[in-house]
Amino acid sequence: MSAPDHEVVVIGAGFGGIATGVELRRQGIEDFVLLEKHHGIGGTWWANTYPGIAVDIPAIYYSFSYEPFRSSRLFPPGHEVQAYAEHIVDKYGLRDRIRLGVTFTGARWDENTHLWHLDFADGSQLTCRYLVPALGILEQAKLPEIPGIEKFAGKIVHSSQWDHDYDYTGKRIGVIGTGASGLQIIPEMAKIASHLTVFQRTPIWLAPKPDIRIDWGLDRALKGAVLRKAVRYTIATALDAALVVGVRALGATPAAIPYVTRAAQGATRIWLRDKELADKLVPSYAPGCKRPSMSNEYFRTFKRKDRVALVTEKMSEITDSAVITADGTSHELDVLVCATGFRVCERGFAPGMPIHGMGDRELGDYWHENHYHAYEGVTVPGWPNLFLVCCGPNTIVPSSILTTAENNAILTSRAIAAARRRGATRVEVKQQPFDDFARMCVERAEGSMWMAAPCAGSNTYYVNYQNELAIRPTTVLSQWRAARFLRTRDFTFHALPSTVLAGTTVEADLAGAGSK
Repeated sequence: MSAPDHEVVVIGAGFGGIATGVELRRQGIEDFVLLEKHHGIGGTWWANTYPGIAVDIPAIYYSFSYEPFRSSRLFPPGHEVQAYAEHIVDKYGLRDRIRLGVTFTGARWDENTHLWHLDFADGSQLTCRYLVPALGILEQAKLPEIPGIEKFAGKIVHSSQWDHDYDYTGKRIGVIGTGASGLQIIPEMAKIASHLTVFQRTPIWLAPKPDIRIDWGLDRALKGAVLRKAVRYTIATALDAALVVGVRALGATPAAIPYVTRAAQGATRIWLRDKELADKLVPSYAPGCKRPSMSNEYFRTFKRKDRVALVTEKMSEITDSAVITADGTSHELDVLVCATGFRVCERGFAPGMPIHGMGDRELGDYWHENHYHAYEGVTVPGWPNLFLVCCGPNTIVPSSILTTAENNAILTSRAIAAARRRGATRVEVKQQPFDDFARMCVERAEGSMWMAAPCAGSNTYYVNYQNELAIRPTTVLSQWRAARFLRTRDFTFHALPSTVLAGTTVEADLAGAGSK
């Protein structure tokens, strides 16, 4: 029986893939490769280079626990995050394991050989024992579905595909979208446009951004292990507390939500000090329904009313030179910037290509028909040797995505290492632990405000297209513990008869070997 091309194939060389590579090597697993469709590493941070891009999590927490992030600011700009990814790859010896410009198109499980057969856009194929999609969630760009958009004769650019060769200076620029990328792009476009028109569909909750320079010595101090761990722990604890108290507790006491919402609305109106803008920019849904954003410039930008217009009427049509809104107004433009995000929590968004498991079942179809769940957000019964590091259902804790990626990479590498120790060629989560985790997610979702009336109209990606909670309704600590204290009893381990693994013949059925 032929050996696989690689023991482990990781799809993606963003932070999820990089974290997986580091953890595989820590477990002594060396036969792996990271396949990346882009021509550079970093995933989202390689692809997204729009003006103003930055992190909304402090660098000390938007980093892996084992490697300090030396940044110039408390909230580092995008190019520094990209540099951090390059640093990790080089320091942990992953550069020669990465293959760039390789587009993965699908996979099929072979039960006879306990191998995954992978297909790629150029027609090539690979086999592997373990398949680890690490594709992230900000992967599939989403253009606005507005009639006539294909007719626009000016410049159209999506935030994730920024054209740096085009000169935007002095142009009439329109921006569709006021989410995380929009609130960073809009102030930058306002500085160079002859006129900026912002088309807002859903207002966002905003907080001031306490961004300061830290490269005067604070960055070096935060590199120290003791201080760094203490600060990270404090941030993680604060976010966990906000999750438990601010969201789940509010869900348990719905009568308090209107008061919290009105207080937040009042504070925002005081911040704006402009009734006309406040009527457009203050959300009606409750704080916490969507991931909160921070900016010191976003609100200020709309006060430049001679050069910046905020439009909240529905966009009904796009012509060759303008966006037409429902009130009949024609907004003439030279450039249309689509800060409209990505296909997140829509059908087929993760992993975004067909993955056929046992009985030739396709994963996306399975989730569509049987609800959107994975054990610890990482693996599903019926899809052996498949681990979704970044990002499966119920895996993202509303904090730092790098923390989630690191935790999931640890769980994945330890599951694979456990199989290797047992001489197994197949590892699969049992149905009962999968069901138990799914049930916990459903029960906590039902008791949260995310699924309740206060979040209606928020258009949050916390809830998927099936109206089910897509994020993980637990604390970071819970995810950390599950990854580092892997419950091998939740898995079954099997070996093929007469399978040759690293030169050793194994004849065993290890279905019950996970009890220790």
